[in-house]
Amino acid sequence: MFGFFESEETKRVKSHITNLSALAKIDGHLDPTEMNFIVSIGKKHGMKAEEVRNLVSNAASVEAQFPENDSERFDQIYDLVEMMLADGIVDESEMDFCINMAGRLGFKKTIVGVLVRKISMGVKDGLGRDNIKRDAQSFLNY
Repeated sequence: MFGFFESEETKRVKSHITNLSALAKIDGHLDPTEMNFIVSIGKKHGMKAEEVRNLVSNAASVEAQFPENDSERFDQIYDLVEMMLADGIVDESEMDFCINMAGRLGFKKTIVGVLVRKISMGVKDGLGRDNIKRDAQSFLNY
């Protein structure tokens, strides 16, 4: 009801949470590990756990808002890839979702598959977000 008065940043965070929840639900169920991950992302951006859970339940009502710069775009695709890996099972439809979202977030179509796989391997290898981001800059050109 009061969405009209929300800041652009709040709209972007809510959109990101709904993207994460769409990815989490793509395999037919929302794993508790995935929900905990989504809640942690929401909390990182100042949301309460209950707000995040309500948002996940009503994800269809949130209008998509995309990041305004490459750093935020990278952070969102990183979170999506981390979500994909959260339950320990990488389904092909989850990988496709991440690749498609990378394109929707504004990354060049020619590099989205490489970007998602590079983030995925970095996370699996225990590298930190900043290390993966620095490594990805070489082919992202930002």
